[in-house]
Amino acid sequence: MKYLAHENQSLEEHLAGVAEKSGNFASKIGLQKHGELVGLLHDIGKYSEDFQNYLQSAVGILNLDEDDYINAKGVKGKIDHSTAGAKYVFNRLSDKGNESKLAAQILSMCIASHHSGLIDCLSPDSKDVFTARMNKAKNKTHYDEAILRADRSVLKRVEDLFSSPAIIETLIKNLKEVHDKDENSPITTHFKQGMLIRILFSCLIDADRLDTADSEKPQLAKLRSNGRYRSWDDLIGRLEKKLEAFQKHNNVDMLRAEISDHCLRHAGEPKGIYFLTVPTGGGKTLASLRFALHHAKKYSMDRIIYVIPYTSIIDQNAEEVRKFMEDRDVDGTYLNRIVLEHHSNLTPEEETWQQKILAQDWDAPIVFTTSVQILETLFGAGTRSVRRMHQLAKSVIIFDEVQTIPVRCVHMFNNAINFLVKNCGATVVLCTATQPLLDTVKKEKGALKLSSNHEITPDVDQLFSDLNRVIVTDKRKVGGWSSDETTELIMREMEDGRSVLAIVNTRNAAKELYERCRSKTQAEIYHLSTNMCPIHRIQILERIRVCLDPNNLIPVICISTQLIEAGVDVDFGSVIRSVAGLDSIAQAAGRCNRHGYRHTGSVFIINPDFENLDKLKDIKIGREKAERILDEYKDNSDVFDNNILSPKAVARYFKYYFYQRAHEMLYSVEVGHDDNLLSLLSANSTVINDYERINHTSPPIYFKQSFMTAAKAFQTIDSPTRGVIVPYNKGKTIIADLCSVCAIENQYGLIRKAQRYSVNLFPHEWKKLDEEEHAIKEVQEGSGIYYLDERYYSPDFGLSLKPVNKMSFLEI
Repeated sequence: MKYLAHENQSLEEHLAGVAEKSGNFASKIGLQKHGELVGLLHDIGKYSEDFQNYLQSAVGILNLDEDDYINAKGVKGKIDHSTAGAKYVFNRLSDKGNESKLAAQILSMCIASHHSGLIDCLSPDSKDVFTARMNKAKNKTHYDEAILRADRSVLKRVEDLFSSPAIIETLIKNLKEVHDKDENSPITTHFKQGMLIRILFSCLIDADRLDTADSEKPQLAKLRSNGRYRSWDDLIGRLEKKLEAFQKHNNVDMLRAEISDHCLRHAGEPKGIYFLTVPTGGGKTLASLRFALHHAKKYSMDRIIYVIPYTSIIDQNAEEVRKFMEDRDVDGTYLNRIVLEHHSNLTPEEETWQQKILAQDWDAPIVFTTSVQILETLFGAGTRSVRRMHQLAKSVIIFDEVQTIPVRCVHMFNNAINFLVKNCGATVVLCTATQPLLDTVKKEKGALKLSSNHEITPDVDQLFSDLNRVIVTDKRKVGGWSSDETTELIMREMEDGRSVLAIVNTRNAAKELYERCRSKTQAEIYHLSTNMCPIHRIQILERIRVCLDPNNLIPVICISTQLIEAGVDVDFGSVIRSVAGLDSIAQAAGRCNRHGYRHTGSVFIINPDFENLDKLKDIKIGREKAERILDEYKDNSDVFDNNILSPKAVARYFKYYFYQRAHEMLYSVEVGHDDNLLSLLSANSTVINDYERINHTSPPIYFKQSFMTAAKAFQTIDSPTRGVIVPYNKGKTIIADLCSVCAIENQYGLIRKAQRYSVNLFPHEWKKLDEEEHAIKEVQEGSGIYYLDERYYSPDFGLSLKPVNKMSFLEI
């Protein structure tokens, strides 16, 4: 009898296919056999009669009048097919000693969790969830029946793997390597052991989703690179050709070239954690890419992942690299084989087979993504994001503006990075002009373990002095600046310097200033915020750059939120910055006299009275600490090398900032009791103590983390966002195509294009537009992909919660 895994795939084929893929993924962390084993057993419960009747009824093999027919809709998701394989592993290994039992728990957890996300070992109410799952009644798991009916080829390979000593020995070896004697901390050790489980789980999930998707649409497999990329030599050649074409007009250009050369020389250093501490405008993007390409070649690494802050934009950085790195079609369009851009959640967590195909799994040699995406990959709930985690192994990961990592994630982030570098063969580069003190926080809870020669540029203080090309003026005043006064300051600077950038902390403040300035000048004036889709922002920035051309300067004003601060290449004569964290002020200064064409640039720090920061805790606290530094600078500027943006000033700022917020770095949560995610994912002491108090004994399992509870409680930002495609420019055509196209292989390409025409919405914004305005529509029923009514998208401000345009009709 042929048993089915899916409509067009036998169960034997699926288990073998997932095993091969999962094994290949897990080989990067030395666990190929383990990846293969969990792949072979993850769906073995599908051999049960109940599941086969359900599936054959669902796809029409069984007719309504046949005895075995069942109502598929009524039982979907209710037939347990994941526990049988988990029990099989646990039964085979758990009675052969402590190390075998330890290995059994890891492998069983991966299999049992493959539809839900990693399960809790102990739940917050102190119940032993893992043991209960392993003791689940055989009739409910279809255990005996599934094993009896399983294809002999599958069971033979399973037994061959069990007979290998490596199944236990290698896994135990990897667990021991996670332990760091220098830390001697149960928190960091257990946390990183949890990371090992999660990355093996990632290998299984990605393999399962890919194999399922390819069985449904075999032609889509041709669209995947599957790790077959252009050689590093080829990509290095493209970058070096780009660098050779740069002309050195002034001292700034010479210093950028020196920074790039430092990165080239440092690429030969061993894998590890490195700092690239460079003033804004120092050319970090291409310099760090130079390090990454040469480092990846030397150590035969898989990919480069460039992580941009969620408060910024990744489109410019990706486009800058894409222009000289990407292959093009005969008509000049990008083929998107080399540079992948991933920053929006356009597909839902609950994936259909179509969404499994469309999901971004970072299968490219150079990936640009956001902090939100990578933190969700490391800590998020469910299975959508975690499937990408294995792609971080053997990768060069560059964090641009690393100081924007949320404070509550600091210890978790540090532990995860240490794990990826030491145990997964990754190298991490932390790029910023304002390096946070991630290596100086409490070691026993998780501090970064830097490489011995961790600073890529040899003399950071001198570099900051040499690249200082602005005068910063503190213009704060009692009572603050009104919007009228701020507008007048912008107009005065406009007359003197002919180009002004004003950066404020809220979208409402930016919109108010924009409208006031627009009524007072005939100059070109533009607005930028995250309410605008990436391609919209790119086009606005291109218009701004035309105005800023030093050979043909056109008077221009730009009013922006902080998104313009990280990696955006613009060069204004004057910058006005609403007071915020010192790191944000430094980033703003980097948009002033950026290329050194002027003798100096002017940066003004003001304190507006028309901003409401009550819901913006990070910015509010950053502003308080920055004002403390500004006050200290007035009293004794020598302490900071007479430069308010010097490394010494920044170091003191982060000392104040982290000292006040040290308690937040644990990521506090309420899970029936007060706890924190660092604990839930590591020693889990509160839950264990409660278990022992209730049961008068210790839990009978080694791993005791509350994985699922922690993942569900985790949010990178205070409110998770969801992407919607907007009808801006070619976005209208993409929406029309998505609404009409049937072939999933065509949707695959459209979704990639749609990334650049999407805006991320907070839950209250989604609710307002969906339920009250009825402005959000699904492209096709059940697709989980949505677009915005064009009446709610302004060419000036982007997305609006109220209609701003007249109704027109998309040709769908």
